[in-house]
Amino acid sequence: MGLAERRIAKDFQENEYQAFLKEIQEIVGKEITVEVSWDTLSVDGMSHLYKECWPQVYFQPLTQALKSICEDEMGKEAIADELQKIIIKNEEGISSESRWASFSDKILVLDHKPTTNINQIDARANKLQKLLEDSL
Repeated sequence: MGLAERRIAKDFQENEYQAFLKEIQEIVGKEITVEVSWDTLSVDGMSHLYKECWPQVYFQPLTQALKSICEDEMGKEAIADELQKIIIKNEEGISSESRWASFSDKILVLDHKPTTNINQIDARANKLQKLLEDSL
């Protein structure tokens, strides 16, 4: 990761990312550990896209799915009981919503290319919601 990527990633972590963490906590009603593998999200030469792509690829689908699940007490309790950690990374080269999320042992893993299929927010959110609801 070059200097340009590190600068943009740091700015995102200190600003937008903190807002997403707060939103996630408000949605689920508890603090959940979120680990982001920033090095794997930072693709050389693509730093100009991070502020647009990272929210659309990872955080908007996540918050959208959690809002849908936590719309009532039953969903909120199920998430509070069963979701302890979220890992966000780009390690497997996945660009399809059908394979971007996995959930086991109370850990949700979101693995997707950070600058590919960015506009498929609803598709990723729907797939994630179904995965979580089927597992809760």
